Amino acid sequence: MFKTFKFLLHAFLFSLCCLASFNASAANIKNIRVANHADDTMRIVIDISEKNGYKVFTLKNPDRLVIDIEKTSFLDSLKPQFANIKYLKNLRFGKMENGVARIVAEVNFPPKVKKDFFLPPQSGFEWRLVVDVENPKASSYSLNNQAQKNKNQNQYRKPLIMIDAGHGGKDSGAISISGYYEKHITLKMAKELRDKLIKSGRYNVMLTRNDDRALALRQRVQMARNAKADIFISIHADSALNSSAKGLSVYTLSEKASDSEAAALAERENKADAVIGMDFSDKPQDVATILIDLVRRDTMNNSSILADYMVAEMKKNVTVLPNTHRFAGFAVLKAPDIPSVLVEIGYLSNRKEELMLRKPEYRAKLAASMLKALDKLFKNHSIIDK
Repeated sequence: MFKTFKFLLHAFLFSLCCLASFNASAANIKNIRVANHADDTMRIVIDISEKNGYKVFTLKNPDRLVIDIEKTSFLDSLKPQFANIKYLKNLRFGKMENGVARIVAEVNFPPKVKKDFFLPPQSGFEWRLVVDVENPKASSYSLNNQAQKNKNQNQYRKPLIMIDAGHGGKDSGAISISGYYEKHITLKMAKELRDKLIKSGRYNVMLTRNDDRALALRQRVQMARNAKADIFISIHADSALNSSAKGLSVYTLSEKASDSEAAALAERENKADAVIGMDFSDKPQDVATILIDLVRRDTMNNSSILADYMVAEMKKNVTVLPNTHRFAGFAVLKAPDIPSVLVEIGYLSNRKEELMLRKPEYRAKLAASMLKALDKLFKNHSIIDK
């Protein structure tokens, strides 16, 4: 009996050692990307499988930025992505004896860490460690120049919000239990939101359509890109066989849907181009692929932040679906450089929710929540160059 106990004890201790060893090497750095983030800022993004402790510090002679991440290794296939970076002279990385993964960026200025933070897994991506480094001298010069420019212009540029009323023309979208078309309710909601944003005095606003017309999905995205919109919001209303289904949801882009319901919804919406006789599915991407990756990831992150703000504000006032922030491959969310969300404002197949969506005061409540979410986004995050 005692021998059995000793055997089990040793086995247990051995398993703990193995587990500790496994955990110590569990994190892997899969990619390192560097980009010019602003006139005086360089952004380093590290794709990593796990969130581990880290520290960021600077060294002199030569000027360097050092990032140390605990209990982390580099994939053998790692090839950092950077080209024509304004301040970067050299980038090197290696594993330290204490199990720390070290990344060293040699720069041509005394670096100052502007901010560093982890982004949690979302939209199909794993953990990302983001480090923004600025040139203090250039930053000071830039701020003085910008202050003078603002004094001359008397104000900063207002963010441009592109609001997309889903469906239109021969594409009616969902049909309510009483025969009301989705294309009409989305246009009313889009105009309500437009009026609310303009009245705030903080935003410029454009609509992809302000009447009952058909627009291809990619045409809507291109309109936003041509206008250099800062945010794209697509308005829709859902329908389900289950007439008791109700609640609002907010979607951001991911090629991997968050659930089967999200995948089915995206598939239905993406067929709209075929309904109006315009199929662009065979056309190539219109942005150079060499730039898409970094820009797209930053865009998707800002999209998710906006979606989370919207959910937080909406749930205070209206019924929302469980797991309110969802992910799917909607065609209208695929602008690589514009943070985009798709809001399903409710179910037209639910009699009670249909009646609410047709009431101006209810739509005004939704618009007010969206305004608060946008205010939080622009207050807390650098979305545009002012």
